[in-house]
Amino acid sequence: MKKLVKVVGAVTYNESGEILCALRSPDMSLPNLWEFPGGKIEEGEQPEETLVREIQEELDCTVDVYELIADVVHEYPNIIVNLLTYRTKIVSGTPTAKEHAELRWVPLAELHTLEWAPADVPTIEALQHYNGRQLIK
Repeated sequence: MKKLVKVVGAVTYNESGEILCALRSPDMSLPNLWEFPGGKIEEGEQPEETLVREIQEELDCTVDVYELIADVVHEYPNIIVNLLTYRTKIVSGTPTAKEHAELRWVPLAELHTLEWAPADVPTIEALQHYNGRQLIK
């Protein structure tokens, strides 16, 4: 039986309305695919707490966490991932790729041009549905 792993991802907008996208490094699982940065929820953590911790660890910045955008369950060959994505805003620091191969600010209309990890695709669809308007603050 495949293990279920609960993870969180940050949909972070900048002042130009672009969204922060992270390229998984060749050393990570699902190498060279784009994702919304985040990570695994630890025992006893709330998803929002995990997101703050993971963004601090991975990107060296602090975020405020807002509404849930998508709750996705995706079955990979060896694992089942439950990905919760939230709208976030950077309140201190500048994103630095500490674990990822690259970080890129991408306009909403161009997200589909990147090759995404499959679990992240429904979040992009949800963002297209919102057309970004309700999520940019």
